[in-house]
Amino acid sequence: MTTEKKSINRKKVAKLVRQLLIELGENPDREGLVGTPNRIAGMYEEIFGGYRMDAQLDVSFSEETEAVIAKDIQFYSMCEHHMLPFFGKIHVAYIPSGKVFGVSKLVRLVEKYSRRLQIQERLTKQIADELVRMGVKGALVIAEGEHLCMKMRGVRNDSSITTIAHRGVIEKKEVREQVLALIYNPKSEISRL
Repeated sequence: MTTEKKSINRKKVAKLVRQLLIELGENPDREGLVGTPNRIAGMYEEIFGGYRMDAQLDVSFSEETEAVIAKDIQFYSMCEHHMLPFFGKIHVAYIPSGKVFGVSKLVRLVEKYSRRLQIQERLTKQIADELVRMGVKGALVIAEGEHLCMKMRGVRNDSSITTIAHRGVIEKKEVREQVLALIYNPKSEISRL
């Protein structure tokens, strides 16, 4: 069940944003910026909602299946080093222990960890670790991200980053290779996992 915890203090955040605009040399009272502090406070409440989410994979169904793969789950996060966005797609695969999770729970799990200040490497590990805590036999998480902190500043390079975390039975090379084949080539043949 997903429960929302306490919201941010929007009034305080707006005040801080107003001060930031002044420090940057802007006039927060000029046309175009008058409502900006409040808009940013509302946006931060939305995009940093992962801190207040308690996404649990508590909705499960008794079902025997070899593997479950959810591909191309979109994510948006903020780099904790420069507070600039990074975004992309996450693929989640798990080997169930007699129960499968509702598909929307996997999306909420990604949101729980991506909607906060983050680094992609930790995001990938946190999702895999949570799946294992929920009792799966094995988990594989692949995150493919583009980082504006790298594109807009510093090296100004358009490369993308891929991170992988695997746990449980998927740590076995042959199982991992089969799951990766299903993610990247869904028509491939697969033996029993």
